[in-house]
Amino acid sequence: MRWTPRIVPLETGTLSVRTNPSGSLLEGSGDRPRAVMIHGLGGSSLNWIELMGELDADLDTIAVDLPGFGASPPPRDGDYSPRGHARSVAMLLEHLDGLADHSTPGGWQVFGNSLGGSVALHLAAQRPDLVASLTLIAPALPARRLRRGTAHMPVIAIPGVGERLVDRYMKLSVERRVDDTFRSVFADPRRLSDERRRMSEDEARRRDGLPYVTDATLSSLRGLLATFFDAGPDRPWKLAERVEVPVVTVYGQRDQLVDAKAAHRVTRHFPDAHVVVLPDSGHVAMMEHPAEVAGAWRRFVGRVTVPTA
Repeated sequence: MRWTPRIVPLETGTLSVRTNPSGSLLEGSGDRPRAVMIHGLGGSSLNWIELMGELDADLDTIAVDLPGFGASPPPRDGDYSPRGHARSVAMLLEHLDGLADHSTPGGWQVFGNSLGGSVALHLAAQRPDLVASLTLIAPALPARRLRRGTAHMPVIAIPGVGERLVDRYMKLSVERRVDDTFRSVFADPRRLSDERRRMSEDEARRRDGLPYVTDATLSSLRGLLATFFDAGPDRPWKLAERVEVPVVTVYGQRDQLVDAKAAHRVTRHFPDAHVVVLPDSGHVAMMEHPAEVAGAWRRFVGRVTVPTA
């Protein structure tokens, strides 16, 4: 069935993934450029199906459920930091490279949203051999001030407090939680189709009752926030200065979580960066405006990194 998650066994555990409709990455065949897509906090590979559909003619794409999210079990080493998540993605890409019956030069086109943007940055810094480009959609990178939608996150990150608040929130109905989520990440939640909402509700029901859901969410949040206060040589904006591949960042002017004004730091720190600001988009432009995100990738990244026939 289209968009059905599939399990990939790795030496360190298993990851759940979704592939684009015409893709063949899990079969080790095909000769098109390859892409991996990394979701944000509380999300899953389901967040990428709109953009995967838009880019189906361009790329063989795999969207990953990070450990502890979607249908992926927790990481065996318990590392939910962006660096730890990046290691899991690197292992997946190495596995897929080993399956391939062809050689696609230039590595992977890497897409990341929010937390996934931080994970993508760490992947590019740790394993530049795997990465051909970065496309970062509202990346969760250190900012000088909190947005209205993120003001509560430091409170949730407090040990004990976060667990109580999340447990209380999980007692709400699935429909209410999904509705709250899309109200916070879309500029206009009415753009979400009934079928797409149903898919999100079904996934939320599947995850309800899993014993590690709260830990995966809070540990990933705490790991992300720790990078915001890192003063060492591997702090996020210093990592950005070491990224040599083309980078495109997409911000939404109506994003409640990540301030589009952060775009100016992107061009200061990434050596080869392009910025797109969508005036009528929220936090998940790849879901709300997939055609525009696909167009930005083609214009600024695809034409540079993807070999022509």
